[in-house]
Amino acid sequence: MRTRDLPALRSLGFGGAQIGNLYRALDDRTASEAVAAAWDAGVRYFDTAPHYGLGLSERRLGVALAGRPRDDYVLSTKVGRLIVAHDEPTASDLENGFAVAGDRRRVRDYTADGVLRSLEESLARLRTDRVDIVYIHDPEEPTDRFDEAMHGAVPALHRLRDEGVIGAWGVGSKDAGILRRFVTQASPDMVMVAGRYTLLEQDHALMVDCASHDVAVVAVGVFNSGLLSERRAGTGSKYDYADAPPELVARANAIARVCEEFGVSLPQAALAYPWRHPAVVNVCVGMRTPDQVRRNVDLMAGPVPGGLWTELIERGLVEENR
Repeated sequence: MRTRDLPALRSLGFGGAQIGNLYRALDDRTASEAVAAAWDAGVRYFDTAPHYGLGLSERRLGVALAGRPRDDYVLSTKVGRLIVAHDEPTASDLENGFAVAGDRRRVRDYTADGVLRSLEESLARLRTDRVDIVYIHDPEEPTDRFDEAMHGAVPALHRLRDEGVIGAWGVGSKDAGILRRFVTQASPDMVMVAGRYTLLEQDHALMVDCASHDVAVVAVGVFNSGLLSERRAGTGSKYDYADAPPELVARANAIARVCEEFGVSLPQAALAYPWRHPAVVNVCVGMRTPDQVRRNVDLMAGPVPGGLWTELIERGLVEENR
């Protein structure tokens, strides 16, 4: 069975950025309890990356999953950023979004050697002998690294998959254009689509390419950085990691009002929406605390009437699948 087809993917996934101190500090105990709560709720897909807290997310996830039956869950991490000692340490890495000491830094490397080194270091931080899925991480930032990845990371990951070292490989990005290039030219098993297939944004061209090339989709960023995470959006709501423009706040609230007519909350609909597309195999959400885990699990389990999607499409608030 291909990794992308494993039953563990067919439920809520645990995104590891939050336990890497995304935006604000989190203590080790709470991070471990969040992972434990996810496990107890039946979550069996866990995603992380070296980027998240300069390795902190991987280390915490490794500790929290220690002792769990390794064949009972799917684990993914990413390549493209090596974590090295910082020549000029800073007090904090908040400039890059993480509340950790800036004694290390990220070095972009999408070469074959970089992939192998990154994976080896991730395995050590995760305290495991294998990961199931490896994603090429943000190959569009800060400049387009498509060619470097195509000549280095892609053949290396194909080889690792064919040798059985990893179960599958893919690309993770919020840039739909570069994801389409990989889908049509590199034959990945899957893509992690960040914020581009949500209630607010539907990049149907990407989804059509994924379906036609038999590439599975893991949908992340389904709350669009927070704008869809509450019953109503307000001033200060975030969209793509920045303050949401007023027109998007208004649109989110228009969607929320329709949801309420059907007895559904906005975040519940946001979690449910991606599953409507046959290419989607998982919806993965960042979760910081046990309470957040339980909330999202409950939201995912709640029924969403099919008529909601019809009404949203008829009102021009959501585009129909094409």
